[in-house]
This record gives sequence, C-alpha cells and structure tokens, in this order.
Amino acid sequence: MPGAHSSTPSPRPGSPASSRSSNNDPRAIGGVAPQSSADWAFVQHMIASMDPKKGRAGVVLPHGVLFRGGQEAAIRRRVLDDNLLEAVIGLPANLFYSTSIPTAILVFRAPGTKTLERQEGVLFIDASKRFAKAKNRNILTDADIADIVTAYHSKFDADGNPVDPDGEGGLAARFVPTTEIVGNGYDLNIGRYIKQAAAEQEDLSTLIDAYNIARAERQKTEQRMLAVLAAAGIEGFDE
Repeated sequence: MPGAHSSTPSPRPGSPASSRSSNNDPRAIGGVAPQSSADWAFVQHMIASMDPKKGRAGVVLPHGVLFRGGQEAAIRRRVLDDNLLEAVIGLPANLFYSTSIPTAILVFRAPGTKTLERQEGVLFIDASKRFAKAKNRNILTDADIADIVTAYHSKFDADGNPVDPDGEGGLAARFVPTTEIVGNGYDLNIGRYIKQAAAEQEDLSTLIDAYNIARAERQKTEQRMLAVLAAAGIEGFDE
C-alpha cells in the first residue's frame, strides 16, 4: 500500500508543510507559519516572489492575521520591522460566496520600494461599511472601489490624517507610524488605529444627560396637555 512504509504521510510538493519544514527556506521570513493556519505562509511566498525593484502584492485575508499571536505574531513583527507592509484595507462582511466573515486587503511592497511618504508606517483604510446588498451577498460598487483607490493614493498630514483638498470627505483612513504599531505589540487590528467617527460621538454620560433633559421636557408637555384636556371637560387620560 502506498505510504505504508512511513507513519507520517509525505506532504504534497509545494504545500506549506512541505516547503516550510525548516527555517532554512528563504521564503520563511520571520519563521515558519503554523500548520493550523496557512495564511502567512502564502503571504511569505508572495513576498519572496515579488519583483525586487518594483514588486507589490495585495492579498485578501481574514482579520485573524492582523492580531493572532504565536508564530504568526513573529512573522508579522518581521514584516513590519523590514518595512514591507504598506496598507491594511478593511472590507465589508459577506463579500464572498464561501464565507460571510469580514476580510482585509494587505498590500505589501518589495524591500526598499516604498515611496518616501510611506516609509516607516502603514496606511489603514476602513471600507467595512461601504457596500451594496445583492441577492446572496454584499458587493462593492464602482463608487466604493473608487473611494478605496482614492484613499490609498491620498496624501497625509503630520498627524496621519488624509488631506482632503475638495472637502467632500471620504473613507476613514490614517497613516500610522510603525512606532505606534510597535507600541501596540505589532497588533494590526484596524479598530486600534481608526476610530470610526468615535471622536464625534458623545460618551455615555452625555447621552444619559440628554435623555434626562428630553424626558423632563416630555413630562412637562404631558402635564400641560392634561391640564388643557381637563379644562375642556375631557377626562379619562392618565399620565
């Protein structure tokens, strides 16, 4: 019987397990990706395959690659330390037929090929709310895609916020220095760096105060209404 001579079946040629059995593999930047998840193994392969002078790769991945620990965290750290990651673009959930989970596009650059403005940092774009509902899934419209491309090519001010010369707004985006990411333990979770309109939302205590004011106004209005009804001889209304 084929394979009976060995207790461990040989991996398929070209599979992550066969090509990354040791750290001697030049593609295993940052270490060997865990067998339980091949996400970073494919990323490592694509990084190694990029044109060394102008290479760029965009990979659609689940959000787990942005923050999972263990060996994946070690690979993520190496990729960031080597300044290979240019952008993280959050996408809506349910874009694909095979899964409903939200995904992200990670854009990588060959070593030393980032533009001067994008050195020592990562661009984060949140497009998770930009979609149209189709029959069985969500879709990105042409306008959504155009806005993502515009955000990707934007200029950023000293605080990492996109410069918006036409004042029309756009997707939430921020260029985050690598030092800030390092301070967060190399966590690339988009929510750490883009607070979706959080700065413009009132905190809980403010909302409670607003509710109490509105409630008091409603009670005063009801009292006036009941007094008018009583004066007109109309009864039967309770507070």
